[in-house]
Amino acid sequence: MALFRYKALSAAGETLAGSMEAARAEDVVARLQEQGHLPVEVVDGTGGGAESGLAALFRAKPLDEAAVLQFTQQLATLLGAGQPLDRALGHLVELPERAEGRRVIERIRDTVRGGLPLSAALEQQHGLFPRLYVSLVRAGEAGGGLQPALARLADHLERSAALRAQVISALVYPLLLLAMVAAVCVLLLAFVVPQFDDLLRSAEVALPWYTEIVLAVGRLLRAWGLPLFVAGTFLLLLLLRHLRQPEPRAAFDAWLLDRPRFGDFMARFETARLARTLGTLLGNGVPLLVALGIARQSIGNRVLGLAVESATEAVKAGQGLGAALARSKRFPRLAVQMVQVGEESGELGGMLLKVADTFDAETRRALERALAALVPLVTLLMAGLVGIVILAVLVPIYQLTSSAGVL
Repeated sequence: MALFRYKALSAAGETLAGSMEAARAEDVVARLQEQGHLPVEVVDGTGGGAESGLAALFRAKPLDEAAVLQFTQQLATLLGAGQPLDRALGHLVELPERAEGRRVIERIRDTVRGGLPLSAALEQQHGLFPRLYVSLVRAGEAGGGLQPALARLADHLERSAALRAQVISALVYPLLLLAMVAAVCVLLLAFVVPQFDDLLRSAEVALPWYTEIVLAVGRLLRAWGLPLFVAGTFLLLLLLRHLRQPEPRAAFDAWLLDRPRFGDFMARFETARLARTLGTLLGNGVPLLVALGIARQSIGNRVLGLAVESATEAVKAGQGLGAALARSKRFPRLAVQMVQVGEESGELGGMLLKVADTFDAETRRALERALAALVPLVTLLMAGLVGIVILAVLVPIYQLTSSAGVL
């Protein structure tokens, strides 16, 4: 998903400007038209200059994912208790802690009181609520079951957030260990090793090759550490910017999927997200082709996203969803078989949710196993690197003192 900046004219003639996440600029145009606006300009939001990039980096959303989840849960609870929609929204105005979030809910409440449905009010928040969210609400309104739709949506958001949080938390500790390894090695090489450089160079002792390497790296970091850090950071930012372009991102995603273990983990993780999104949409009465178009945007891997687009075209031509997904050979075979069983039994929505539960559980087990193996490996790496640096200094000193007759 890329970020696009747009300008549009509302039905009342007002000029609207904002940003929206979508796969393509055409999706932004279509979404604006669905909202009753006239698109004037849609440009890539990633290329708006340094100021816009920094602003986007540090600007907080009026409602973050946790706040949207809380809003959905509370609104479903109030509607389930028999509260009218406008009154329930009025109760939720003070729910967000930030003033910007309260203003968003106020605008939604005022739009609903003006006679528009909740889905239209959500669409007018300039991409703050994802297309999946709006589509589920619209389907619930059309079927006369807004409260059950919101309850299912809240469950979907909660499960997705839980899986994402587990992935992030599983990576935090190994990343912290790696950062400690890098920091300890830099401190030893840049500040400790140079203290012995002159002593070892002035001694008439042949230095081991690994000592020569360690001393050379220490001198390099001592003299050029800050410029190297700045240059490395700049190159990393350039690489990240390059990977946001469609073709490099697709090549990188394909490379990730081809990795023996990580690729399998990523395919299962993305399959769980796709299946849960599709199952939730179908369960709320959204047609399959529309659901596929929405679920495509929930996939982070571009290669898998293109595979879903190809499957969508195959479904339009009359092919079954399971067979269409199997053509790409990118999705797990078990998931494809379960989808085919769901199609044959007429319970595709429920089977997709079972696929999501199955692969969520497999993803969690894979994370636990990876974390159990990764932490000792990183610890050994840290001990090994520190040991090499220490030995590179102590061995020549031992040789020097031995030759001097001290030992």
